[in-house]
Amino acid sequence: MSTHPNTSFPIDQVLGAFAQGDVPTLLSHIADDVDFRIDHYRDQADTSWQNAQDKSALLVVLQRLAQEVFPRGTQILHTHSQPLGNDWVLTQFHQRFFYAVQAREVESLTWIVSHSQNGQMDYFRESVTTITPI
Repeated sequence: MSTHPNTSFPIDQVLGAFAQGDVPTLLSHIADDVDFRIDHYRDQADTSWQNAQDKSALLVVLQRLAQEVFPRGTQILHTHSQPLGNDWVLTQFHQRFFYAVQAREVESLTWIVSHSQNGQMDYFRESVTTITPI
């Protein structure tokens, strides 16, 4: 079962572009001063490098993610975004990918809190809650 992300919020555009490997579109929805970080719940992976304070640093993180985490890309299984008010959005993101860190196919459920202004995401916090081998 595969569902396409809704496109109501910039986060949905970012996730769709990420899954398509479309970095120019992804970056077009990111503010120059983005505050970006990915955390993992109870996983031993080193995520200290998975943060950025501006768009150019984010590009470096994205390049490293493509090489070290998602060498075969990712498939969105389901995504759902819900507005929290004042331009804040909570997104559930379920994906399937070859996880290079574990050298196997996995599914992962994450929660993302994002904020956007003028159609550009300026805050991104992803909590990876599960990485399940398939």
